[in-house]
Amino acid sequence: MFRKTNTAQQGSLLSSVFQYLTAGSSKRFTDETAWQNIFYKQVICRIDENLFSILFSSDNGAPNASIRTLIGMMILKEGEGYSDQKLFENCHFNLLTRKALGLINMDDPVPAESTYYMLRKRITEYHKETGIDLFEKTFQKITKGQIVDFEVSGQSIRMDSKLIGSNIAFYSRYELIHKSLVLYYKHAYEKPFKFLSDQERAELDEFVTEKSSATVYRSTESQIKERLISIGKLIYKILNTVSESNNTHYQTLKRVFEEQYKILDDNKIKITPDKEITAKSVQSPYDTECDFRTKTGKKTKGYNHNITETCDPINLINLITVTQTAPATHPDNKFTEPAIKNSQEILSDNVENAHTDGAYNSEKNQTFTKKENINFYLTGFQGPTGQYDLTIKDGKIQVYDNLANTQIPVTVTKNNKYRIKTKIGYRYFTDKQTESCRLRKQVEQLPKEIRDKRNNVEATIFQLAYHLRKDKTKYRGFFKNKIWAIFRSLWINFVRIAGNLIKGSQKIKTNVRNALCFSVFVNFIFLIFNLTRLESYKNSNCKLS
Repeated sequence: MFRKTNTAQQGSLLSSVFQYLTAGSSKRFTDETAWQNIFYKQVICRIDENLFSILFSSDNGAPNASIRTLIGMMILKEGEGYSDQKLFENCHFNLLTRKALGLINMDDPVPAESTYYMLRKRITEYHKETGIDLFEKTFQKITKGQIVDFEVSGQSIRMDSKLIGSNIAFYSRYELIHKSLVLYYKHAYEKPFKFLSDQERAELDEFVTEKSSATVYRSTESQIKERLISIGKLIYKILNTVSESNNTHYQTLKRVFEEQYKILDDNKIKITPDKEITAKSVQSPYDTECDFRTKTGKKTKGYNHNITETCDPINLINLITVTQTAPATHPDNKFTEPAIKNSQEILSDNVENAHTDGAYNSEKNQTFTKKENINFYLTGFQGPTGQYDLTIKDGKIQVYDNLANTQIPVTVTKNNKYRIKTKIGYRYFTDKQTESCRLRKQVEQLPKEIRDKRNNVEATIFQLAYHLRKDKTKYRGFFKNKIWAIFRSLWINFVRIAGNLIKGSQKIKTNVRNALCFSVFVNFIFLIFNLTRLESYKNSNCKLS
């Protein structure tokens, strides 16, 4: 039967850590402002184990390790950028890591590797079956408690995104098709492909034993095209003969073929032109969920991560409220509405101000923020400034030519459209274009203090990707990359809370020290004053006598 972990840390008489530590070390070990104790209190103890009870049966499916400890290990792994080996090494032999996880005695057992991986597997399978992300729910529970306890105001939020590559190589078209075939061949149910002719089996053996990168390197463009047709014919026959719906690699091979080839009327195959292959096509058989995108000249095959955090000036600390992950082609403006709604669920007050850059702007988001009475502050506007500046004054539209520095007369057509006469004909304007001009001016006139609020979220984005090399994660697949982003966000929030508590503790110590110094100083002044009066009294008595 599933049982919750007891959060009360109880020391053992025979295996207590304290009998091996000096007085100074014991003091630092139990210091409430030390990171290990803050992590245990602010993260581990906030994990709601009831969320995970659905993964275990009611009679004999109890986990053989604490759910809190296992989830805490996962957060520590991504927070510190550990490998799995380094994580378990620290859990076994690092006293501070053990204390952070609630393992305070020398004989408190560390969860086995198999238990650790099995929990991740169960959560992943549960997500595939139901679409429910237990890690995301855990993040919401932990963050909501932190927001309440530290009185974090959510009236103002800001957001930014970052493209992060999946742990895959950049493949040419031939390498992509070839590796998809090889992967299926290794996991096929229909070996040894008796339905193929001797010549076709010989071709298949040649394809699966070659190194595709070497073939691309030593072949000309025309030779690669010939090999693409040859390998395409072979894949087409395999797909038409075999049906393995439960084989993931078969499904990948089928999708790659449908994206990279076209079937003509006479059942001949043709290579799909490059322009017709979308960015959502398979980028690697090892990660079929990532997309391709070019942003500011940088090519990425991976995922788009969006971070939303509080930014109210009254806050001592600002916390991440929502972490969103989507394929790389997902536009930023589609993050906006869900981010605000999900933030609102864990915040104690209503969102009144949202600070973003121009990539988050859309007509839908403008409508949504107006409906919710949210000030939607954009720090930029996509696209260059147009030739014509459109304004509405006294209910009439005015058009100003920025190049000629002149105002142009506007006429209204029978269809209530605005137009001006140019050297090459008439130019028409819509209400949407007028609204865009108004928004652009609004962005340009934003006060500096409002504009600067969004900029600080870039520091959070930097921390999110702190342990990455060349902006690529260690993981493949959408869900694994999403888990990574959630745990990194939990760690960032923890570091901010720890910094605030440590700073507050130091401030209290400073105030106490100052108060003591002031008290000593006042007592010293009174002592001098009294001594002076006593001396004066003695002198006066001597004179009288």
